[in-house]
Amino acid sequence: MSAPVYLFSGPEIGERNEAVAAVKSSLQKKFGSLEVYSYYSVETDPQSALVQLYSESLFSAATCVVYNGAETIKKKEDIEKIEAWAKGAGEASVLILVSDSISCDSKLEKIVPKENRKQFWEMFENKKVPWLKNYFSKNGLSIGDDACEEILDLVENNTQALKSECSRFFVCFEPGAEITVQNVDQLIEHNREESPSTLFEAMAQNSKSASERLETALGILQKLSKESASVAIIIGLSYCFRRLEAWHNLKRSGMTDDFSLKTNGFASKKSRTTYEQAGKVWTFGQTIAIKALLARADIQVRSTGSGMEDVILQTLIYAIVMKKGASLSVWQEGWPV
Repeated sequence: MSAPVYLFSGPEIGERNEAVAAVKSSLQKKFGSLEVYSYYSVETDPQSALVQLYSESLFSAATCVVYNGAETIKKKEDIEKIEAWAKGAGEASVLILVSDSISCDSKLEKIVPKENRKQFWEMFENKKVPWLKNYFSKNGLSIGDDACEEILDLVENNTQALKSECSRFFVCFEPGAEITVQNVDQLIEHNREESPSTLFEAMAQNSKSASERLETALGILQKLSKESASVAIIIGLSYCFRRLEAWHNLKRSGMTDDFSLKTNGFASKKSRTTYEQAGKVWTFGQTIAIKALLARADIQVRSTGSGMEDVILQTLIYAIVMKKGASLSVWQEGWPV
């Protein structure tokens, strides 16, 4: 019997999430009831996530743990613990490892049966426009090449993000309408939902001055903090700066060919542009310092009352943009230390 552990990796989030959902659905049908837990490597270590699998549920026949950020699992003791669990686990306990990168630690991959490993690559560049045209056509609209290219410039190039953003058109336009570049700008550019990724992009605009980037970033933060928990914002930014660290490592090692970039999660033109800009804003050393600031802010947010969250986040953004990761040691007008 195969070990009840899966590894789904790669930048194509839409298809990857569908694979995760298929495993959950299969467990639900097989056992009748299922408890699902999701963990992220930036806030939960692998061994802590395993505790949930070792604990039998009182309310469901099966348990599924989804662990995001599997590419960070490198410690020998963590891998050994996962291997020990996999060898003794029953079929009613399932671990799904998820990674934005194509590959994970080779020792971790060996634990996962070959039939339970799958890589999800981003669409080839020459397939993206046809995919969009087909998607709009299925939903009763037509769209030209220029409008498709505009969407691809504005939206992360994975099927989940594209479907989410393009769904607006199916609500706002009557069947048979043709979508233009102007329509795309009106619906996506001017009504774009903010996220930790858009916050990172705003801070990474190297063509703007630090003060301009700070002003834009704080505006996004104000909107974002009304919709998302502070911890979620910090987790999202931590992910972006981990990717920036990976980008710097690729640049330093000369691995900037198309294959290397794709296998490390930089498949789309948009992501490459974003991290190329970010790499010019923050050096490798500053990126490491910012990761430490984010970890410290995470602890502060979790340990202080909600009344301090806005101050912590605003100070964090100031330190990232204006101080490039250096701690705020001197009081400045309007900013707490």
